[in-house]
Amino acid sequence: MPRPLTIDDLYRFEIPGDPALSPDGLRVAYTLTTQDAENDRVVRSLWEVRGGGGPARRLTHGPADTAPRWSPDGTQLAFLREGQLHLLPAEGGEAAALTTSARCPAGAGTPVWSPDGSRIAFSAPGIRRDDTAPVVIDTLGWKADGAGLIGSVRTQLFVVDVESGEVRQITEGDRNAGSPTWSPDGTRLAYPAQSGPDPDVAGTSAAHVVGVGDDVPAPRRIGPAGGLAGPVSWFPDGSALLVVGRTTAGVGHLELLRQPLDGSAPVSLSAALDRNVLPGGPGYPGALPQFHGEDIVFCARDRGATRLYRVNAAGISASPLPAGTGVSGCSVAAEAGQAALVVCDASSFAEIALLDLDAWAPGEPGEPSAGRAPVRLTAHMARSLPEVALHPVTEREFSISDGTVVHGMITRAAQAPLGGPLLVDVHGGPHNAWAPHSDPVHLYHQELASQGWTILTLNVRASDGYGEAFYTAAVGAWGEADEQDILQPIATLVAEGLVDPERIALTGYSYGGYLTCWLSARSDLFAAVVPGGILVDLRSMLGTSAEGQLIAGHEIGDPERLTALSPISHVDGVRAPTLILHGGADDDCPAGQAEQWFHALRTRNVPVRLVLYPGGSHLFVLDGRPSHREDYSRRLIDWVTTHTHR
Repeated sequence: MPRPLTIDDLYRFEIPGDPALSPDGLRVAYTLTTQDAENDRVVRSLWEVRGGGGPARRLTHGPADTAPRWSPDGTQLAFLREGQLHLLPAEGGEAAALTTSARCPAGAGTPVWSPDGSRIAFSAPGIRRDDTAPVVIDTLGWKADGAGLIGSVRTQLFVVDVESGEVRQITEGDRNAGSPTWSPDGTRLAYPAQSGPDPDVAGTSAAHVVGVGDDVPAPRRIGPAGGLAGPVSWFPDGSALLVVGRTTAGVGHLELLRQPLDGSAPVSLSAALDRNVLPGGPGYPGALPQFHGEDIVFCARDRGATRLYRVNAAGISASPLPAGTGVSGCSVAAEAGQAALVVCDASSFAEIALLDLDAWAPGEPGEPSAGRAPVRLTAHMARSLPEVALHPVTEREFSISDGTVVHGMITRAAQAPLGGPLLVDVHGGPHNAWAPHSDPVHLYHQELASQGWTILTLNVRASDGYGEAFYTAAVGAWGEADEQDILQPIATLVAEGLVDPERIALTGYSYGGYLTCWLSARSDLFAAVVPGGILVDLRSMLGTSAEGQLIAGHEIGDPERLTALSPISHVDGVRAPTLILHGGADDDCPAGQAEQWFHALRTRNVPVRLVLYPGGSHLFVLDGRPSHREDYSRRLIDWVTTHTHR
């Protein structure tokens, strides 16, 4: 008989990611993330599965092997091992180091093969920072979450010769150079970098191009300086760049932009979809846009789930993925007409699948196209947790009094009685979104559901996947714009008799932590609250957070609003017992924010507890120490059950 998932199962998780499809479309290399309980660490190793079927096999033994990338001829696999580039023969053997600490003192970055396979480009810090030296600060961007104090160290482009191991630095200067991509003829690199006057303040970036010959000219900006540029790639004919970005700075959807090399105005290829393009990143599933002939395959979010799309002269169509399936990685083998995907659904956290791109028939934007569904190649969930069944997730829509429709998800055991306790969980971002499929991060959802709780997750205003107007609806009005998107759906569930109005708990992380504090100060509805990774004082956050200028300048806009929109300004209204969970080395939402909230509640005699996780970055809840992630879930469960007990 199947059993429900428990927090102890964290140590058995096997989560595949970052797929790399061989040029012939026959082999998929990928990173598998597991947990080492004995050493209290995350382990990442490389695995491979054949497109024609058969069991997955392990290629390396970690503990920190990532970013597999096939050579153009498919004979070698480049990857990162603890910050240095290594090469692994495709037919087996031992991995050999291509870069070393002597040649790359600050380490290497994700490998990008040249078209002829003779060189690999990457982005990495220009120098190794001395942790004991004074940190000199002249501009914003002097620290980064997970890296700490970086001072004036900036990422630069490097090229390593595969045969000799010689490493050349291609760029220099005081602006970060993002991940590069090779021109079709192998003579130039394109990459995103900060642009315009005072980009550290304005938050602007653009695509750039630089040559890689012996006489390297200065990098040349391509396109407007006042926009945003993320990942960059080349059109196959070399006439233009494909940029994930925006033509203006500020809050809004990222688009697919065709940027001509002559610097003329970029053209959006994805505007008709009215969805945010997702190139992928921690906590934001997606994949880099890739070419398949004249088509561009890319990811965008729709109603909480990251989906795969294709754009060409005929328009935009969605891939033939089953309903309720999300994508968190994609690798295209253009000549083979295949795409390797990482897919997740209601029954599995992530598995590798193969999609036949040539069988993807045209369809309407936002609607799955005709064609064959992806073929699952792995079964890591079934192998690591063979007896576990996840509680079902039901989608709901709630009408708010101003006419806005809010999409939500309800998780509860099939036989849970009516009138039980409710946990409301608020996502971060604020432009992230809850997905209607399984989730390996929020383990407490499954364990509380097993105890008879109902879990409500809501994609409130500012959530991704509902159009740009919805995406920007909370700009300048954090808390004020979206608080009813939480409170009114709760009232609906209470009126339906689904939950007990005296046993409602609230939690959230990052922006969700902000909104948890905000709501606990403005409503007496909650019997217990658990904010994590919080912001409560937007004025002090402005100068202490690595993201402070971005949040204050773009998300809030008017500096006069910082005080009014800070939960600390409303703290006198807090009554609910509060458990604060926070990473001790969080540079996005500094630990001082949690300390301020703890002090404010403790001096007002509100029951409060602060838990700091030493060394924990803002993203420790995703990939920090397993013991910390386990502790987070257990403390949350204990707090909400204790304070809602009847």
